[in-house]
Amino acid sequence: MMYALTPPTRLRGTIDLPTSKSISNRALLLSSLAGNTLPLSKIATCDDTTVMQKALQKDHHTIDIGAAGTAMRFLSAYFATQEGVWTLTGSARMKQRPIRLLVEALNAIGADIRYLEKTGFPPLKITGKALQGGNLTLEGNVSSQFISALLMIAPTMQQGLSLTLNGEIISQPYIHMTLKMMESFGVKAEWETQHIIIKPQPYHPTSFVVESDWSAASYWYGMAALMPDSDMTLIGLQKDSMQGDSKVVELFQLLGVHSEFTEHSVHIFSTGEKITFLSYDFVNQPDIAQTFAVTCCLLDIPFRFEGLKSLIIKETNRIAALKAELLKIGYIINDPEEGVLEWNGTKTSFNVPAVIETYDDHRMAMSLAIAALKHQIIIAHPEVVSKSYPNFWKDVEQVGFLIQPK
Repeated sequence: MMYALTPPTRLRGTIDLPTSKSISNRALLLSSLAGNTLPLSKIATCDDTTVMQKALQKDHHTIDIGAAGTAMRFLSAYFATQEGVWTLTGSARMKQRPIRLLVEALNAIGADIRYLEKTGFPPLKITGKALQGGNLTLEGNVSSQFISALLMIAPTMQQGLSLTLNGEIISQPYIHMTLKMMESFGVKAEWETQHIIIKPQPYHPTSFVVESDWSAASYWYGMAALMPDSDMTLIGLQKDSMQGDSKVVELFQLLGVHSEFTEHSVHIFSTGEKITFLSYDFVNQPDIAQTFAVTCCLLDIPFRFEGLKSLIIKETNRIAALKAELLKIGYIINDPEEGVLEWNGTKTSFNVPAVIETYDDHRMAMSLAIAALKHQIIIAHPEVVSKSYPNFWKDVEQVGFLIQPK
């Protein structure tokens, strides 16, 4: 399937954003650990959360999580604490995404996890049992999902968990999110500089409402930056959000988008006032880096982005994918060193319409869709958005885009 996108002459509309899958997946796991006796509200409706919900029902001992990376990491830790023998597997891409550091950490505190195919990668055979816990040391630059997975099961361990993180700690907002949500379910933690201590303690059932997703909001901010006189309202976003990606408000202000918050939404509109060069370290917000790379190119704003090492092990190698697809619409971007992406303003000729590949990556599809405001493009495999934002194309049509299936 392919979609040819024709943009509107102006952007107007109210978008009911999907709720956060990051928060939803944590809420689902924490609720399960707490006994599932009170309701969760506004759980995200997307591929990743559906996988989590089915897995946590524990109806089957072989669980295929598809391309859901968060589910693979969180469930590896969860099932290590659940009596029984469990198999976690996934898509071909999932079997290429490393999980060795998490498996080694879990086994070091009493888990029994073995690789069924290639060492260091899924699928996994997990023999669940009560974990001893104790002291554990990891490098601070490992995936925050590894850290969050360990933290969420820590209260169930016989000795709790004393976790030391060496060096720079990346994606700290996600760790803060995890600890804040654990507190909502009755668990207290101590975090001082490089050390997180969680004592053995019970989770308590709680009602929980999931807020809208700031990562999803970034695509609408990108469109607002590119369209003069744009005016949109995004429903369900919180100014004091626990999501690190709420940084879009501050960053898009630099690209000419102003935000006005109400109690349950944010009103965004273009001001036309933008900087001439953007330098930023996305180490704490890697999921919005694609949006900014695309938007800056389309605004003719050269950039240098750092902190992007994790992008090579996402749903696809997002660094390579961005370079390839932006080249198709004339922008020559470079990765001069690991974790860095930059554009100095260099352009080249290209053929139209440009067919944009999505690499089975929802964020490639949605971030490159913004390019339709400046160039003739066709999005290949648009259905990949179901991973996090199933109604994305309906919302795109709602604000005036014409979508023609090819």
